[in-house]
Amino acid sequence: MAGLLYARDIRVNDAISIHVPLVGEILDAEDQYFEIISTVIATPYDMMVQLDDAGIDFTKITAFELFCLVFSNIQSVDTSLVFGDLDLSVMQPALSPDTKELVLVDTERNIAIDRAVHEQICQIIRKLLYIPKVEKKPANDEAKRYMLQRARKRLERRKRQEQDNKSQIEDIIIALVNTEQFSYNYETVRDLTVYQFYSSLQQISHKIKFDNTMSGYYAGNVKFEDLKPEDRTWLRS
Repeated sequence: MAGLLYARDIRVNDAISIHVPLVGEILDAEDQYFEIISTVIATPYDMMVQLDDAGIDFTKITAFELFCLVFSNIQSVDTSLVFGDLDLSVMQPALSPDTKELVLVDTERNIAIDRAVHEQICQIIRKLLYIPKVEKKPANDEAKRYMLQRARKRLERRKRQEQDNKSQIEDIIIALVNTEQFSYNYETVRDLTVYQFYSSLQQISHKIKFDNTMSGYYAGNVKFEDLKPEDRTWLRS
């Protein structure tokens, strides 16, 4: 997945690409963009509460099976900021004649999304937006109940935050624009790709941490040999 810094589209296969939108494009349709993203990359762990409410054990379903369940949620919306000109509205679930596994297919154009393709799509999106993949399985039923209880509380908090109409990206823009290491202003930041934007955030955060660590080192409060290799340089790999 090399060469993401200037990419505008990342090819998954001959028929499917992931679009790399500009920050300005996302700001103009932020809620819909992140709803599509969360639908595509959701793991059963991410949606354990919704699955439990539907009578589905989140430990018994795969990420691709979950995607197929919620796929209809994004079929009727504009997904061009994520999938470019790929038309998801015509794709329907079917069984692969070769593997007998579930796939989403556009028979007219011979385009299919199977488990492997979906995993590639998720890997690209997570790389672009620096979204970690979280998958946890409870050890027993008691642990599962505890996980569900905590997840319900997190979901309620998230719903309250959404009611406040808070932007996921505007707060980051404000923070970066008012940081000396960031050379863009409120207008020019709109022309960065989403990967450039989040990469800048990660690099600046690491640089500030490095500067603070070095201040502690020169003050005698931090031992160089105690530092991890990645903390010994301001460059972030």
